[in-house]
Amino acid sequence: MNTEHTLFEALGIQSKILEKDLVVLTMPVDERTRQPAGFLHGGASVALAESAASIGAILHIDREKFHVFGMEINANHIKSKRDGEVTAKAKPIHVGRSTMVWEINITDEQGDLISVSRCTIGVVPRKDA
Repeated sequence: MNTEHTLFEALGIQSKILEKDLVVLTMPVDERTRQPAGFLHGGASVALAESAASIGAILHIDREKFHVFGMEINANHIKSKRDGEVTAKAKPIHVGRSTMVWEINITDEQGDLISVSRCTIGVVPRKDA
């Protein structure tokens, strides 16, 4: 999966594990991902969470026949962070023909929960398939 010139590159997101039932991504907490007060931006956490869910969904489909799109995401930000790195672990809760639901936990280097999200992914047939 090519992440060049994407949000992955802009936010410094790195892939660690890419499996159907577990996607693990990391993201730095630095000038790219902080809000003006100096803490990890909630939007950056949500972008990381949806990225992990979307990759997981892609691993479940035939990419020649389907596209996946985020339909809904919610997030609860539990703990703030000023620097270092966060890790998103995404696991599927539901894998259906037209939708998937993923739970994403974002933790810090000590394993403390930073944010938890649930993301619904739509599976849409390609028009050119």
